[in-house]
Amino acid sequence: MTPATEPVPDDIEALRAALAAERLARREAEARASGAEAMVAHLKLLIAQFKHDRFGASSERGRKLLDQLELQLEELEAAAAEDEAALGPDQEGLPPRPRAIRRKPVRGPLPAHLPRERVVVPGPTECPCCRGKLAKLGEDVTETLEVVPRRWKVVQTVRERFTCRACEAITQPPAPFHPIARGRAGPELLAMILEAKFGQHLPLNRQSDTYAREGVEIDVSTMADWVGACTATLAPLTALIEAHVMAAGRIHGDDTTVPVLAKGKTATGRLWAYVRDDQPFGGPAPPAAVFHYSPDRRGEHPNKHLAGYAGILQADAYAGFNDLYHPGRRPGPITEAGCWAHGRRKLFDLAQVARAPLAAEAVRRIDTIFDVERSINGLPAEQRLAVRQKHVAPLVADLETWMRAARGRMSRHAEVAKAVDYMLKRWDTFSRFLGDGRICLSNNAAERALRGVALGRKAWLFAGSDRSGDRAAAVYSLIVTAKLNDVDPRAWLADVVRRIAGHPASRLHKLLPWNWRKPIQDTAAAA
Repeated sequence: MTPATEPVPDDIEALRAALAAERLARREAEARASGAEAMVAHLKLLIAQFKHDRFGASSERGRKLLDQLELQLEELEAAAAEDEAALGPDQEGLPPRPRAIRRKPVRGPLPAHLPRERVVVPGPTECPCCRGKLAKLGEDVTETLEVVPRRWKVVQTVRERFTCRACEAITQPPAPFHPIARGRAGPELLAMILEAKFGQHLPLNRQSDTYAREGVEIDVSTMADWVGACTATLAPLTALIEAHVMAAGRIHGDDTTVPVLAKGKTATGRLWAYVRDDQPFGGPAPPAAVFHYSPDRRGEHPNKHLAGYAGILQADAYAGFNDLYHPGRRPGPITEAGCWAHGRRKLFDLAQVARAPLAAEAVRRIDTIFDVERSINGLPAEQRLAVRQKHVAPLVADLETWMRAARGRMSRHAEVAKAVDYMLKRWDTFSRFLGDGRICLSNNAAERALRGVALGRKAWLFAGSDRSGDRAAAVYSLIVTAKLNDVDPRAWLADVVRRIAGHPASRLHKLLPWNWRKPIQDTAAAA
């Protein structure tokens, strides 16, 4: 049975009203369908992202793949060398055996600064042919790299006492300064423990086990006392490094998570890094990094860290930095500079995971800007600014025009639109580098400073407490600053711990890594 059709009204106004109602219902249905399609696309993208995070080639997985390829290459090289050695030398009178054709690396000279130990092979005392007397014609020297295993020793500091035969007064030289009062650890041992814990990410319990296997029992609690005492001893240098960083006209800022042991659970703290690096614009000031710890990520922490700073801050779009950019801030507003690497990363992920052509085109245009920036890295700020005004500014203007035009064709629910909005809403901060040659295109300097923390927390699992986080931040400031200045952290820490107790407070700046390096190099050159 077919349903009865409704009668069509004869009135023109009624027909118009029915037509308008039908058009309105159709538009609402199309809007619902469009919203549903956008939601379906959003869910598909989320699923693809989750699959990529779970099964895709992340940076860490890519690093593991690289390690596997290097291990495979190592295995092939070792197998070829073993086969070649098993064949042995060609015997006289026999045809040469087929050998694997391998391109062996060119042997470079061994490091010249290493000490040389001569081992002379005894020569013949007479001529093997006529038993005549031999005269030295020359010698052939073959150098082999060798290592001396770690050796432990006990240093006995002897202070002799003397008595005067006339007045019977007793004289004795004063006791030398010790790195730790009433401590039994020398500066080399303390530096080794600090650098291993915060530079090589070896917890104290693993170090204790290693030392025990070498016949030296050092309790974990004892080493923890030494770490705390060294942190307090080196606190003046940490303060000088922080003052040096905060005196820069431009700094990089970033943070990363730090697991912290809490009652019945593991809390999440934050480690903040502020880096001074004037090398990209040819600045003469040495690079340095200062770290701070906080139990959470509230905006009050960067406000406290940068309370006296009024320069340029290169960072991501973290909302906790917003108070720093306020015009009425004292001692003055901080100038925000955006990080193009953050903006590119969102678009790159969409181009890789969702195969979004608009995201891929945006990445291509941004990479063109990065290519020009690489060519001016290290030039003075004035030259960088001139090149940017001539070559980079048109590229940035074209990118903005293209982004705004492409954004107008996207749904507000699209993930590519959100990634584009991240840059367009902050375009003033992203384009600020066009007016100042000191500003970098990215915040990679701060991310590189935090890389050791990201790698290390997988080894030490968590910090013991908030105070432990503060100690870690202090020692990270020392070690990362030494690395930024191409100084061996362990050698520098050992020398500083040995000298700082008797060093004049007015000359502590002489112990900073960039001032310490030159005397060490001069001493090595003289030797």
